[in-house]
Amino acid sequence: MKKHGILHAQLSGLIAALGHKDLFMIGDAGMPIPPGVTVVDLALCGGVPTFCQVLDAVLEDTEIEFYTLAEEIKAKNPKLLDYIEGKMQHTPGEFIEHTALKEMSAQVRFAIRTGEFTPYPNVILRAGVAFPA
Repeated sequence: MKKHGILHAQLSGLIAALGHKDLFMIGDAGMPIPPGVTVVDLALCGGVPTFCQVLDAVLEDTEIEFYTLAEEIKAKNPKLLDYIEGKMQHTPGEFIEHTALKEMSAQVRFAIRTGEFTPYPNVILRAGVAFPA
């Protein structure tokens, strides 16, 4: 039995299969996932699990070199933005319009659905490499 890191078998396997530059997404309970994108549905009920809980677990298991957020999070969810930026303080990122983020989600290898019910808690992450360049 695995005792550390992500225990969810599907999610653990998808993370292990990531290659450098692969994109994946963590989103809220209502984020539309494009057809053909694998969905890891962790949502149990409203607020469970939270976006922050999932982000923390993913960042413990995954090397991230870049992230993309919706511009709208700045005005609609500044508390969550502060949390994300604190966790990703050594990782470059960008802001794009939410509609563009939804379009970009068609390029992700998989999407993780959380139980988050707050505005704009959606991030696209780009896998890095865990060894020195």
